[in-house]
Amino acid sequence: MFLADIKTARALPKPILKWAGGKQQLSDLLLARAPKKYGKYIEPFFGGGAFFFALMPTSAVIADANPELIELYKTVATDVERVIDNLRTMPNDKDFYYQLRSVKREELSLTERAARTIYLNRTCYNGLYRVNRKGEFNVPFGHYKKPTICDEDNLRAVSERLAQVRIVCGDYKQVLRETAEAGDFVFLDPPYLPVSKYADFKRYTKEQFYEDDHRELAEEIVRLKDLGCHVLLTNSNHSLVHELFAEYKVEVFNTRRYISCDAKKRNGEDVIVSVEPTPRLFAIGQPVVMSEQMNLFPATRYMGSKQNLINRIWSVASEFKFDSVLDLFAGSSVVSYMFKTQGKQVLSNDYMTFSACLSRAVVQNNQVTLKENDIEMLTSDTGTHDNFVASTFKDLYFIDEDNLFLDQVRANIKRMKEPIKRDLAMAALVRACIKKRPRGIFTYTGFRYDDGRKDLKLTLKEQFLEAIQAINEAVFDNGKTNQAFHGDAMELRRHADLVYIDPPYYSPLSDNEYVRRYHFVEGLARDWQGVVLQDNTKTKKFKSYPTPFSTAGSAYDAFNTLFRRHRKSILIVSYSSNSLPTQEQILGLMARYKANVEVVAVDYRYSFGNQGHKVSDNHNKVQEYLFVGY
Repeated sequence: MFLADIKTARALPKPILKWAGGKQQLSDLLLARAPKKYGKYIEPFFGGGAFFFALMPTSAVIADANPELIELYKTVATDVERVIDNLRTMPNDKDFYYQLRSVKREELSLTERAARTIYLNRTCYNGLYRVNRKGEFNVPFGHYKKPTICDEDNLRAVSERLAQVRIVCGDYKQVLRETAEAGDFVFLDPPYLPVSKYADFKRYTKEQFYEDDHRELAEEIVRLKDLGCHVLLTNSNHSLVHELFAEYKVEVFNTRRYISCDAKKRNGEDVIVSVEPTPRLFAIGQPVVMSEQMNLFPATRYMGSKQNLINRIWSVASEFKFDSVLDLFAGSSVVSYMFKTQGKQVLSNDYMTFSACLSRAVVQNNQVTLKENDIEMLTSDTGTHDNFVASTFKDLYFIDEDNLFLDQVRANIKRMKEPIKRDLAMAALVRACIKKRPRGIFTYTGFRYDDGRKDLKLTLKEQFLEAIQAINEAVFDNGKTNQAFHGDAMELRRHADLVYIDPPYYSPLSDNEYVRRYHFVEGLARDWQGVVLQDNTKTKKFKSYPTPFSTAGSAYDAFNTLFRRHRKSILIVSYSSNSLPTQEQILGLMARYKANVEVVAVDYRYSFGNQGHKVSDNHNKVQEYLFVGY
């Protein structure tokens, strides 16, 4: 070996803590059982991290429930030189040891705390980290002659490695629910069975891990397996371990314990449980290249729009053979339009009038566009308009000039003889109104949230002309007879080979009232016919439409009804991780009617948060689920 190779070998990181229950002895065995390919590595019972440093994954999430331990790793990752400076001053001395042990952590800086944790761990008896009921460290001095207190090269190597990973403090289930995705590799090293007075040593905390906790862990492993994760679990050779994991590969290995006072009990047996992901019958969830026609869809900011998830949705759907699609909750129509670009016959439906209007314009319509003479007629001032918008919504959403223009176009749309041209014109007018409004919604009055973007500087007429051009360019013929419906999805009696379901998401954190956000353009599309304006409200909204997705219970029943009605179709359902019913409940419902059920989780951030006053923390970062039943 050359000198350069020796230096490189010495620079490889290894655990910075002596750890009761550490995996140094099992590292080679674990490495041999790790998947050759995986997404990211997740270790929620991190402890000393021996396997992590042996594996050296390129992408990782490491976590632990103990805040002191996680604080240590975060500090080493970000400020290792100051930690080293502190460790250099700490002697292997009994009096100093007890003096430092008695110091309260909260009185120290982050780097002093990190150094204290490392020092006590390296010099205490057997490397234990036991705390009493008050959370105070109470392990005696170890009387080692030359303990390694400050390994500078290794600390720097560990710092460099930790700086590249995500470090989280939290309960293992929470960590896994928030981070685990199909294809990931999860290593679980929980406190061992049987539960004893030593169980808390492993966790660096006074909290214990009881038999019921191990049963819950077994249930979580089933979820991870079905999600598509590779899982390795370590534990003691205990009867409950064999009971809980009988269906998986369980291997027993002799190991040596270092924390038993009785030398006869220091020889033990560990098990490694290997859990392979549930085989998927088809590959799903990978981004794909879309048709060039998709780039012409007239997108705008719309609550719940799947514009940014189109690739994912098609990557799932494209694994099936099907000719027709029913989009029950079309919304912005972007999913319906996507299926149209893929040559499918599309049946598009929405209970909102303006949404159905857009679907008729760009999904059902294969060839009609607005010509120059149509545009001239729509924008001409005939003087016959009713001033309804100008008088009813004065100073609420648009300036007087724009309100008068809206009344003018409303009157001219009624003069158009062809229904499809009325749809094209109304779709353009609705799009112009949404793009002209800051944040694209009508839940507030005035001109707040003006971020200076171009859309807000254009007049409504300029917006309207741009919208006509965009919608005209989106019109194309896919060779199919497509249809757009305006009705209640729960009552629609239409069927297709594939049914896409993207209902309003019920969440206790927010409302899902589309009418409240878009009442103005909904009224515009309906010409305010059949609605009662609530004049007492500042926004002049009207009563929201009834929906079964307004409570968790009724949403559960609605999903059940839809799954039962369309049980002969391929089912794809969009839903959010922060909504109810839960992932498990929807999977359970779908499994009643479909032989195969899978879920794809996608990290996602909505345009609209649940608490608008919290700009940087508004609960809009979630996982979007695609449930697939076939």
